[in-house]
Amino acid sequence: MKDSDRKALIIFVVAVLVGALVAVAGSQGGATVGGFPLFGLGVAAAFLIQWLAFIPAFKAQTEKYYDLTGALTYISITVLLVLLTPGVDARGLLLAAMVVVWAGRLGSFLFRRVSKHGKDDRFDEIKPSFLRFLNTWTVQGLWVVLTAAAAWIAITSATRVGLDWWALAGFLVWAVGFGIEAVADSQKGRFKADPANEGRFISTGLWSKSRHPNYFGEIVLWIGVLLIAVPVLEGWQWVALLSPVFVALLLIKGSGIPLLEKKADKKWGGEPDYEAYKKNTPVLIPKL
Repeated sequence: MKDSDRKALIIFVVAVLVGALVAVAGSQGGATVGGFPLFGLGVAAAFLIQWLAFIPAFKAQTEKYYDLTGALTYISITVLLVLLTPGVDARGLLLAAMVVVWAGRLGSFLFRRVSKHGKDDRFDEIKPSFLRFLNTWTVQGLWVVLTAAAAWIAITSATRVGLDWWALAGFLVWAVGFGIEAVADSQKGRFKADPANEGRFISTGLWSKSRHPNYFGEIVLWIGVLLIAVPVLEGWQWVALLSPVFVALLLIKGSGIPLLEKKADKKWGGEPDYEAYKKNTPVLIPKL
């Protein structure tokens, strides 16, 4: 077995194990169906959906439906949890609506982007390897689980608390983050669509305040989701704290900012305009 395949297999096992541990912790004090914890079933479904989608994707050697599958996983499981949870309350419905709206916007945006460009070059080296390509889908399953954990745990929790200041504060934080992410994506989309900007980097709008404003918005909105969930969390359900922490780590240290910064440096590094932009513009948190 190649070293790359061996590493992929290890990551696969770790991802499934982490998902299983989160499922057990988050299911404490939660609703059940047929004797099985709903949150745990949601976690299992998140992985299963990715593995089923991987089969035709590997055969066709395409990543075209990767992001769309992730978005549909968020939406489908969130809706099912709402439908299957007895006595779901206003807090649960609010959280579900926020997750569905976010996933619908981001998923359609990413799908349109990859459809326009034909492919995502991050997958070029990975697709031919069964284990490595499978691993990307498995990690996406874990991404869905850890990101949505706070919302899903609160939706399925047996503890019910009426809408309060936590809910209001959380919704406002989420709305700010969602707005920043949506506007940043829209601005970059329009910039790239203009032939006059071919080969240039964006440094206008929100992108003049941060080199990655969309990622900043993403982190903020999941903090908002956690704030709404806080009043109903008990015991091991506090594993929900992993949600915004995981999102932040993934974007700041994982497959987000580091890869994009490296790609930008390779493309524009040494150019005076780019070096000045990089020097004067924060990586993540926008300057006022």
